[in-house]
Amino acid sequence: MTMWVFGYGSLLWNPEFPVARREVATLNGFARSFCMRSIHHRGSEAEPGLVLALDALEGARCTGLALAVEPGHEDPTLEALRERELISSAYLERVLDVDLASGETVTAVAYVIDPQHVQYCRLELEEQAQIIAHAVGGRGPNREYLFNTASHLDEIGLRDPDLSWLTERVRQILS
Repeated sequence: MTMWVFGYGSLLWNPEFPVARREVATLNGFARSFCMRSIHHRGSEAEPGLVLALDALEGARCTGLALAVEPGHEDPTLEALRERELISSAYLERVLDVDLASGETVTAVAYVIDPQHVQYCRLELEEQAQIIAHAVGGRGPNREYLFNTASHLDEIGLRDPDLSWLTERVRQILS
């Protein structure tokens, strides 16, 4: 049985596991948003950054990529994903149905935000832009995370209006 992972942020451009197949996919009931304060990868405890998370919202839909793990690499992939994504327990690991563009529905591992966690936030876009423009964490500047995610979504035809606005605004702040 194929192990699928749903990518909506950095997994789009940096999965860090062997991918046998990529397909555009939609997850219902969740929205992609910068609703998680990053204290490790894209910020610090002193100056948190922001990273994308799947926020449960009635009627929402998030389109990203379903990534099929190369056969034989399921266990090390899950271990690496848990080390990467569950670093502060703000994400919850779930197995959810995603609809592939081909019409097939598969179950995929997805990391969703815990709305009760201290790192959960809902901020206006301008505040997000101010944070993203300046924060830096263990994996680099927060703005690189935004720019890479937005450009990869554009490349696969999944332009995200909020990420496009944030990209333009962060570039303005930095100039």
